[in-house]
Amino acid sequence: MTARPHSLIRLEGVEKTFPLGKTIVKALRGADLAIEREEFVVLVGPSGSGKSTLLNIIGCLDTPTAGHYWLDGKAIAAADVDDLATIRNARIGFVFQSFNLIPVLDVYENIELPLLLSPDPPKPERREQILALAERVGLTDHLHHRPDELSGGQRQRVAIARALVTQPDIVLADEPTANLDSETAAQILDLLAELNQRYGTTILVCTHDPRVLERATRILHIADGVILPDDAHAAALLSIQPASAVAPAVTADTPVA
Repeated sequence: MTARPHSLIRLEGVEKTFPLGKTIVKALRGADLAIEREEFVVLVGPSGSGKSTLLNIIGCLDTPTAGHYWLDGKAIAAADVDDLATIRNARIGFVFQSFNLIPVLDVYENIELPLLLSPDPPKPERREQILALAERVGLTDHLHHRPDELSGGQRQRVAIARALVTQPDIVLADEPTANLDSETAAQILDLLAELNQRYGTTILVCTHDPRVLERATRILHIADGVILPDDAHAAALLSIQPASAVAPAVTADTPVA
């Protein structure tokens, strides 16, 4: 896909290495990526391919060893610690595989947490905003339950509501359907698709779950720390779909119906 001058997310030649004993692990090896506003992009690849590392860099939770990252046309390398914190809190919502809820806080308090971390003064409509989000994800009757009193699907719904409470431009989801049964996974995917289609939220999901693919407007494949070109991507896509689901190849630049 050709990047527009001001793609919402743009990476060029991004590399990430980690020291492991006396060796160096190359998690990303020159990743290039452009994501436009209101896309629902799914990044697929096996465990260890660099999906989570890439998501952490896009979410400003980590920095690349080499290469360039622009968010809405602004170079992230020029941002200081305070700038990065503001970007994470105001512009990006995170949905983690392990939920990352605060165990001593109830549903309402977990959803509210990003607002408490914001430097902006509290708004009078904060409570109404949180209650509306809880209703939107089907948790109105569980506001005073703590995470250990919720099912896996309910915990993921809390995580999604928390990701949305600051009204971010982007939601990053790392394996959001992992460890969920089929019905619950479908409900979570319905919610993410609604956010994208109704509210224009840009969604990037990292997964190796074939159930997520049909929700995407664009599908990319990553292997060995590199986002694959179209021909290699098509072959990889066929390899992860069930035989009954194999359809004409979808390339990285082809919208999914």
